[in-house]
Amino acid sequence: MPGCGKCGAVLEATFNQTGRRETCPACGSELHSCIHCRHYDETVAKECKEPFAEVPDDKESANFCDFFQLGDGANRQSGPGKDALLSAAEALFKK
Repeated sequence: MPGCGKCGAVLEATFNQTGRRETCPACGSELHSCIHCRHYDETVAKECKEPFAEVPDDKESANFCDFFQLGDGANRQSGPGKDALLSAAEALFKK
């Protein structure tokens, strides 16, 4: 089921189509942005699993990406943050 990548709200999307200016009814976030896309992944290069996409710097603002597909709305804020992961990696390799 399509959902907001920021707040996790379930969205009513027809055939997984989202207009560039549509917003989440729950949090007001612009939906045609990287953080709501099914290709968005913070663990890969450019934070996008689509190798041919021209990835914008601002992942939370609406964009014109031709590869955009509305994701499942997984709340990415629930896991450890980027800072926590960097601290753990530094501690692991510290002498």
